[in-house]
Amino acid sequence: MRDLFRLEGEVAVVTGALGRLGPIWVETLLEAGSAVLACDRPAAPVSEAFQRIQARFGETNLKLIRADVRDRTALEAGCRQCVEALGEPSILVNNAGIDRPPAGGEKEHRLEDIPFEQNLEILEVNTLGLFLVTQVFGRQMVKAGRGAIINIGSLYASVSPDNRFYDHIRGDPPFLKPPAYGASKAAVVNLTKYLATLWAPYGVRVNALSPGGVLGDQDEEFKRKFCHRVPMGRMATASDLRGPLLFLSSAASAYVTGIELIVDGGFTAW
Repeated sequence: MRDLFRLEGEVAVVTGALGRLGPIWVETLLEAGSAVLACDRPAAPVSEAFQRIQARFGETNLKLIRADVRDRTALEAGCRQCVEALGEPSILVNNAGIDRPPAGGEKEHRLEDIPFEQNLEILEVNTLGLFLVTQVFGRQMVKAGRGAIINIGSLYASVSPDNRFYDHIRGDPPFLKPPAYGASKAAVVNLTKYLATLWAPYGVRVNALSPGGVLGDQDEEFKRKFCHRVPMGRMATASDLRGPLLFLSSAASAYVTGIELIVDGGFTAW
């Protein structure tokens, strides 16, 4: 059974590798035996979490490249680097995405006043950028006749954000979860099904992994409200996400494609 989850000989690409969830995916894949090409935008700082992973695994099996998911030229150059340094990509984790958390220092807007450009940027990165990355790296998998693509979604692909989670945050206008965020993730889930059916004959599996409420630096009142809404009574931790990613990346899910695996402690069951 252990052999089903081993990734020795695989080459994984992880976008948004320097962000909040990126190091979780990168470390999980490395621990399972895969080499990893980590990708993030040119201006993204290298997080402490990623630095610890670099120190642990070295540069032989972990390479960091800089490319915006909206820049096809940079992505194609990154794909060439991947092949030259690590080998043909066989796993792709489409993790890069943007959101607007509360108290992010940005001006708030009432729904009717949200700038077009703000919605456009979220959709460009979260959905269109994901598609572009898949075009560049996925075609290598199609040529090879094998591969696993995991698109990172969100519980907000299935349900609307509950703005009562944020009503203790004072502001005029009050904070609103960006409407484009959930829309972009719902599009990712549908795109997952499209690609899964299109590429199944070529041996490439495409699935979505949708985390819900990952514990971070949220304020205590938000965490209290959120956990009260979750049947399991808590937020997700890094360890809750590792197993689902490994399952979708490995031979353990050899007959699984086109699904959304929701990891949310039961949030969307209510």
